[in-house]
Amino acid sequence: MDPYEHHNREILSPLDKKKAANKEEKKQTEPSIKEKASSSAPEHNTNRISNDQTTNENEQTDQPTVVDHLTDLRKQIIKSLVVFSSIFIGVFSTINFWFPYVTKGHSLIILGPLEVVKFYMSISFVLALGISLPFLCHYIWQFVKPGLNEQENKFMNIYSPMMFLLFTFGIGFGYFVIHPLSYNFLISMGAKNFEVMVSAQEYMRFLMMTTMPVGLLFELPIVAMFLSAVGILTAHSMKKVRKWSYIILAVVSALITPPDFISQLLILVPMAILYEISIYMVTFMEKRAAAVPHS
Repeated sequence: MDPYEHHNREILSPLDKKKAANKEEKKQTEPSIKEKASSSAPEHNTNRISNDQTTNENEQTDQPTVVDHLTDLRKQIIKSLVVFSSIFIGVFSTINFWFPYVTKGHSLIILGPLEVVKFYMSISFVLALGISLPFLCHYIWQFVKPGLNEQENKFMNIYSPMMFLLFTFGIGFGYFVIHPLSYNFLISMGAKNFEVMVSAQEYMRFLMMTTMPVGLLFELPIVAMFLSAVGILTAHSMKKVRKWSYIILAVVSALITPPDFISQLLILVPMAILYEISIYMVTFMEKRAAAVPHS
């Protein structure tokens, strides 16, 4: 064995002592660096996890939950019921004021003691529904509005008043035009061979038949514009199937009106006019959409 080999030396030179001291310092500093790195890594991960959790919590608080939607729906339903019930009670308590506007001076009979209550309840329900309809639409709008985007919100703001006005015009047209003409025509036709006695319930049913469906049919332009907005209907297709559309309108008018030619004709003529108005409005929408530059 060589006594002068480096690791067997008992007496080291100053240069060897310096190298040995540097090695000891490196051995001591390396564990401390590793400890700092290992201790700082979990801290960094913890901060990142906490930041992610905070971001997720903020996103969750910004978006309404199902419970929030149900709570909002419950509030709007309660408001609607309160308004409708209040108007219903008010109309029922003043039924003698509304009675002449409903019967229009026609002689009616009742077939039992309970029919009076049924007739008054029917009048109160229909009038309360009509009077409270703007409030009900407002409450529905308050519930639906937060879930709509900008384009849908704009569409509803423009066409909601038109829907209400068209429905009101349809009800008025049925009440002032279709109902009196068709009722008088049928009564005069039956009076030739029969003694005509109309019950209160049958009269109310006939009144509803000649008013409510007409109000719904007057929504035809709005339906056409909606189908055009979603790309289902075009003005060219409406012109192409115009004849078939008139036939369908004639069938619909025959189904929802009393079975006499006068009532069906009184419905078919305004429906044909509304169909032509729908073609014009769809054409206007298409020209307006074509004029807007696409990005």
